[in-house]
Amino acid sequence: MTENTPGAAGNVPEHLQQSQEGAALSGPESAATPEPEQPRAESPASATEEQDLWSAAGYQTYRPTEQTGYPSIPAAQLPGAEAPTSYASSSGYPSLGTSSDSSASYQANPNAGVNFGSYPPLSNQQTVSMPVPAPPKRGRGPLIAGVIAVAVVVGGLAGSLGGYLVGSNNSGAPVQNALSAPVPTATQAAAPAGSVQSVANKVLPTVVEISVQIQSAQGVTGDTGSGIIISSDGQILTNNHVIAAAATAGAGQSQLQVIFSNGHTVNATILGRDPTSDIAVIKAQSVSGLPVATLGTASSLQVGQSVVAIGAPYGLSGTVTSGIVSSLHRPTVASDGGQNSQTTVMDAIQTDAPINPGNSGGALVNTDGQVIGINSAIYSSSSSSGQGGNVGIGFAIPIDQARRLATDIVSTGHSTQTVLGVTVTDNVEGIPAAQQGQLDPQQQAQEEEAGLTNGAYIASVTSGGPADKGGLKQGAVVVKANGRLITSANGLIAAVHAAAPNDQMTLTLSDGSTVQVVLSGETVQTN
Repeated sequence: MTENTPGAAGNVPEHLQQSQEGAALSGPESAATPEPEQPRAESPASATEEQDLWSAAGYQTYRPTEQTGYPSIPAAQLPGAEAPTSYASSSGYPSLGTSSDSSASYQANPNAGVNFGSYPPLSNQQTVSMPVPAPPKRGRGPLIAGVIAVAVVVGGLAGSLGGYLVGSNNSGAPVQNALSAPVPTATQAAAPAGSVQSVANKVLPTVVEISVQIQSAQGVTGDTGSGIIISSDGQILTNNHVIAAAATAGAGQSQLQVIFSNGHTVNATILGRDPTSDIAVIKAQSVSGLPVATLGTASSLQVGQSVVAIGAPYGLSGTVTSGIVSSLHRPTVASDGGQNSQTTVMDAIQTDAPINPGNSGGALVNTDGQVIGINSAIYSSSSSSGQGGNVGIGFAIPIDQARRLATDIVSTGHSTQTVLGVTVTDNVEGIPAAQQGQLDPQQQAQEEEAGLTNGAYIASVTSGGPADKGGLKQGAVVVKANGRLITSANGLIAAVHAAAPNDQMTLTLSDGSTVQVVLSGETVQTN
């Protein structure tokens, strides 16, 4: 689990470049050539006889009366008094045709001859195909063309008149300019309690960026992640997959560093890690007096509750995003990111707070600024490849589980994983019990994604383990764990991993019977 648009040809967008035939959408009637202009007879300037710029071009003139309150503007005072010309095909603009109304012609272009520049070529962009609208019905073609032409012409006329009226403002009214206005006094109001701003102010100093660099024959490679300060002397909680490459690299071939929120950078060492739970603790060197995060609990979380994610996505330290808890107890498989390719199933908190590569190991916090999860993975469909980005589905390890494992690591150097003592597979609908467990992992994943699994099939039971002692038998199908619905093998594994050694668990089977087990723990081995 985890996350080149060529430039348009020519000087205008591709959707404006139409063929000669495509410009005749308005029908044969609208293609008629407008009548040539008739020369104007010279006459004394008067309000009743005056001809304006646009009537000379063949446009129907709107002349407000005195009652409207609009000023009459002589054509001679308008900028560019010559009549506008029609759109030319060499300009790259389509011919818009004429209105079906013979009383007005809209084919002229008041902006002809103006160079609007060209579109710069675009590169390295994702091409997005837009749906092509259905062609208009033939009977409405002239009306549509007329509407488009009206919009173009009115826009040009309004711009010309507006510029003329502003330029002719001789009223003596004072001119106001925002550039010369006084700069407001800067104020820093206290952030409202429970706001994202308040959470960020509290938590940002306790979240760090983690950098891993590996030296190999091919050169230096590296990656970044996030971490949470859990002690003032430099203990930092993070994901195993963030530091796994440094842990498995040969001596002297890796460098692990921590970058604090103030930009200070120090080297770090690995105290311990748990690939099966994707938890690790590292130690920043030569530091003291660090701010420490407040750890909360995920046990009281509710779907819809507001949360904030803080980390260093793509190396962008101190990034803050927000969202809600979109689901709870989501079984999630994530690679540890290292060379040992072990996988982990976590009992994840699902959130829509944007999480991207580099957020791993960072904090998911509630509105009180308490860490309630460790951001660890983002959804990626089985058909996608490579490193994905945020799609609104992110996953975090509940802090209760992370706290327990980190405590083990700090005190002993390793973690203790909770176990049930069984091997499990998905129980797939329609497959006889004797054939359950015979599907390969890919088939099981497909069945689970299709919603065809309805429990965890017990393929084998470890002799003397918790399940064996509790009476759980091979061939049983677990459908609930402590009242929580189990629909797949991963669902049962996640429920067990979220619990602690010596916890009691009630398993409900598909036949309605129940089995009581006391979970045990075993030391996680790392290489």
